[in-house]
Amino acid sequence: QVHLVESGGGLVQAGGSLRLSCAASGRTFSTYVMGWFRQAPGKEREFVVAITWTGGNTYYADSVKGRFTISRDNAKNAVYLQMNGLKPEDTAVYYCAATPSFSSRLNQPSMYLYWGQGTQVTVSS
Repeated sequence: QVHLVESGGGLVQAGGSLRLSCAASGRTFSTYVMGWFRQAPGKEREFVVAITWTGGNTYYADSVKGRFTISRDNAKNAVYLQMNGLKPEDTAVYYCAATPSFSSRLNQPSMYLYWGQGTQVTVSS
């Protein structure tokens, strides 16, 4: 069982930056692949990025490549999302998620067992 809590969301102007954090409970955090998803009003939940157990591999959605960076600190049971060059279309609730399994379908929400409650990111133009 993993309990996830996101923080760091807020209101920022276009071109600005935010750093999201996701704190995880439990002793087995390092055994989970972690992902970030987002969901804008009226839209489906969208994959943003995933990171493997030790951070050796990362997978980004095309829409955020070069602007967002995921990292994790297994000693602190945390995963981070540094977001630079934010655009109004990045506005959404951002969720972190955990899965014990690696697959080619890490961009699918159904692959993840545990989810946080989400943190709102709003980018003004």
